[in-house]
Amino acid sequence: MSVNDDLPWLPPLFELIREAKIHDIPLLGLCLGGQLISKALGGVITKNTVKEIGWGEVFISQNDQAAHWFGELNGFNSFHWHGETFSLPLGATHLLSSEYCQNQAYSMGKHLAFQCHIEMTADMVKGWCDAGAEELAESVSSHTVQQANEMQENLPLHIFSLNKVATQIYSQWIKGLVA
Repeated sequence: MSVNDDLPWLPPLFELIREAKIHDIPLLGLCLGGQLISKALGGVITKNTVKEIGWGEVFISQNDQAAHWFGELNGFNSFHWHGETFSLPLGATHLLSSEYCQNQAYSMGKHLAFQCHIEMTADMVKGWCDAGAEELAESVSSHTVQQANEMQENLPLHIFSLNKVATQIYSQWIKGLVA
């Protein structure tokens, strides 16, 4: 699905996101969630130049907000499964990019929006590969789409490394709930 679809539950969700921002309730969105936050706060969701599916390096921006969220990291291997991307709403600070998608994450104070997935588990990767088998088969010739066997190669190591990054992000984000 897309946040641009004409679905009856999207406008109330956009309003809820705007209310949370007004009341400084921390927002955290991953992929579709990041797109929802972006659109609700004035960003635009468009088709990405290519589908980005599988493991791929993301590069951390060199700014104070990126250092706040990611510490001393310069980049990490993240999981991707998207064909659209978001623009940054006014007042957002760019945090992450990849070779195939400029806007992989941004922050607005204590609010975070990701295009990539930092929340993955091994079971999620396997389940998405099963559920998305048709999409993977249709994209077999794309250099930006990994096939299921490639995504699941060295899966425990990928998940372990990504979970360390997620723990860093979630530990910072949780601080906003009590501040």
